[in-house]
Amino acid sequence: MRQVMAAPNRALRRAVSVAGVAVLAAAVGFVLRFDPTDRVADPTGPCLWHALTGINGPGCGGTRMFYYLLHGDLVEAARHHLAALIAVPFVAYLGVRFLASAWLGRELPALRLPAWAYGAYVTAFLLYSTVLRNLPWAPFSWFDIPNLTP
Repeated sequence: MRQVMAAPNRALRRAVSVAGVAVLAAAVGFVLRFDPTDRVADPTGPCLWHALTGINGPGCGGTRMFYYLLHGDLVEAARHHLAALIAVPFVAYLGVRFLASAWLGRELPALRLPAWAYGAYVTAFLLYSTVLRNLPWAPFSWFDIPNLTP
């Protein structure tokens, strides 16, 4: 009886996993096609946050971080968005865990982080991405994201 009940749930998880992989593949294709590190304007236009405020926001540098991560340059990836880069292994594991469940029927161990760890990460992410990397002195100035708008 349990297998009969699990079939629709497993089919839904498979469909969600296919959609997730398609979105990830589209993001990889976009970043590889429209190099965010050059001075050529991308189809998405300039960063709205930076255009309005003149400072780096929570997402600024994320696309360049992803570009450098795809090319194996961890130093530049960290420079462009350290807080997002720290989350990559955790998010990747969640994706692998979800795929294993949907396609192999295997439940990998869940991440068992205490609740305060999630709160601390969100707080550190916001503090880093909106305050610290906008400070004009070292070592914080190294994390400043240069505006590449032509």
